[in-house]
Amino acid sequence: MPSNLPKVSIITVNFNGTAVTAELLHSLEKITYPSIEVVVVDNSNKEPGHQLPIDFPWIKYLETGANLGFAGGNNRGMEIATGDYFFLLNNDTEVDPGFLEPLVSRMQSDKTIGIVCPKILYFDEPDTIQFAGFLPINPVTGRGFSIGHFEKDQGQYDVARATSRAHGAAMMYSREAFEKVGMMAELFFLYYEEMDYCERFKRAGYSIWYEPKSRIWHKESMSTGKGSTLKTYYYSRNRLLYLRRNTFGLQRILMFLYYFFIAVPKNMLSYLLKRDWPHLKAFWQGFIWNFSNSKNDIHDKISAV
Repeated sequence: MPSNLPKVSIITVNFNGTAVTAELLHSLEKITYPSIEVVVVDNSNKEPGHQLPIDFPWIKYLETGANLGFAGGNNRGMEIATGDYFFLLNNDTEVDPGFLEPLVSRMQSDKTIGIVCPKILYFDEPDTIQFAGFLPINPVTGRGFSIGHFEKDQGQYDVARATSRAHGAAMMYSREAFEKVGMMAELFFLYYEEMDYCERFKRAGYSIWYEPKSRIWHKESMSTGKGSTLKTYYYSRNRLLYLRRNTFGLQRILMFLYYFFIAVPKNMLSYLLKRDWPHLKAFWQGFIWNFSNSKNDIHDKISAV
């Protein structure tokens, strides 16, 4: 293998999940791509991963001292990364030993490719697909659908192609593109930040690709139970925030009409019928947040929460 391969900085964020992060690092010890650095950003507030740099002395370990969220943690990692490519990788994943070579090859094949993602499979059901690309997000409703989700992997999505957006669990982009686009928007804190980032890449003239020759396994559960009120709050808040930042003209007007007359009444009625007062309150607070923050606030690309 050539010695002049571009360097890849793999950045992962640990939040009170040191054992899971250690499993990822064991997985990364087996990869075949020789030119890497691994940056572990520790956002933990209960279980700091101080043992990680002892057990894995080859990593770069940065303790933030606070929960900066997905975007904030990754931004701190990007600040100290030295690679030609950045690869954001969830700490609850494990990788195929040869997963980096196809991603680097795809990036090098076309300078207009801004982000490339691997095929993502479920760790507990390793032949079941979580991600094989995304259909476009509806600019009015904010809804989009995953290609291949829950399907058995029988090679039906083994052709690389452009996709509407990346999956936040595993996404690679070049330092060159990063210098044009900038850091992730920290005001999202949780959810929708990678979707917003993808829109900024596209507005900068880049495409986003899915590369099935690269595979990772995600430890996210296939079955989702009742979500936390925190999740309800940030989904409500950030779905609308994403659309406020990324819809324009007539689409923006239609989006607000949809939210006022369809989305909000539908969701509130659902919680009311279930007498789910905590989630009703979280949903409403997330929605109202958008009207107590000015247009200037929502376009601050790296503002803190």
